[in-house]
Amino acid sequence: MTQEKSSMRSSHAPRGSLNIVQVSFHYDIYRRAPRELIQAWPTLLDVAAAVAGAGATVHVVQACHEDAVLREKGVDLHFVREPVPFGLDSRRWFQRLFCPLRLSERVASLAPDVVHVAGLNFPLQTRYLSHRLPGVPMICQDHANAPATGWRKPLYRWGLRSAGAVTFTAREQAAPFFSSGLLRPGLPVFEILEGSTHFRLGDQREARRQTGLYGDPVLLWLGRLDSNKDPLTVLEAVAIAAEELADPRLWCCYTAAPLEMEVRRRIERDPRLRGRVHLLGRKPHCEVESLCQAANFLVQGSHEEGSGYGVIEALACGATPIVTDIPSLRKITGNGRAGALSPPGDASAMARNLVEWSSRDRARLRVAARRHFEHALSYSVMGRDLRLACEQLLIPK
Repeated sequence: MTQEKSSMRSSHAPRGSLNIVQVSFHYDIYRRAPRELIQAWPTLLDVAAAVAGAGATVHVVQACHEDAVLREKGVDLHFVREPVPFGLDSRRWFQRLFCPLRLSERVASLAPDVVHVAGLNFPLQTRYLSHRLPGVPMICQDHANAPATGWRKPLYRWGLRSAGAVTFTAREQAAPFFSSGLLRPGLPVFEILEGSTHFRLGDQREARRQTGLYGDPVLLWLGRLDSNKDPLTVLEAVAIAAEELADPRLWCCYTAAPLEMEVRRRIERDPRLRGRVHLLGRKPHCEVESLCQAANFLVQGSHEEGSGYGVIEALACGATPIVTDIPSLRKITGNGRAGALSPPGDASAMARNLVEWSSRDRARLRVAARRHFEHALSYSVMGRDLRLACEQLLIPK
């Protein structure tokens, strides 16, 4: 490390520490102030704090509508205002194409050893930042990004060639990016979660008293009511399982709900579901912890997930996932060791899992779920893994 590089670092950086700069090019369409963004996007700080807790020096550089530098949880957060024409910052195409001159200068001024870019969907910005920092490896983290198609494909391929490595929740998720040529052959892929949770195990009896949840077993749904989450398959699974279970109750917490009317009709016309399924609608995130603590099982019918925050939150609270066998959820559940997996769209298989896992010792399942979270999914584990990935990028080839 050169003397010039060392002198540019923050006064907070311990001497000799690995210096990682976490970069987010994403503009907030609501134009919220920096402290509001930290509250609205908790992983912005929590991921950085986890890596700092693993022994690195970490800075966050975030595109914003105003300039500010804040220090939270041992991390310096740099909010950088780019001169964006009013109104264009809310356009997705503009966010992908704007050139972040001031933001890139701020990153360079922090003299990073490694740059951690949030998202695979900012190819021009990633390429420009790499040009501004020659020789500094960049690790780009997937955030449920779909591979580019059409005219965008060569643009993304060109921009992502500057990446020194990529991270996905599960390695299999990188396959379409390689097969379409967006990522160069041989690019290192690390399996690292997008985020974790600070939810706790808590007291199940007290959580049920607070939330009003009951049933034998108590089943919880977290997520949108849309075709990808596939609530209709889950309802069919619950209906089948209800013929063998004592008194199953499904409690559904959701935000966007394009299938809500279809879900309501499905419940009303099936006596196995009528009175057993409770549509709670939207709940503040602060209440989701109690819902997870009250549940025996989390059910989810997703066909695709970039990560699976609801499953992680459920495990943190001791609820066992009964979910679909897709790459991210397979990874999160430890290949089914901490939950049951069934093929997407297969209600019969999910129903069998519900019946079989409901027969197990639920107190032990609850402890095992939390133990799996602590050993595989916590922020401390994520921070360690991300720091190790950055260290590997610095090993001479």
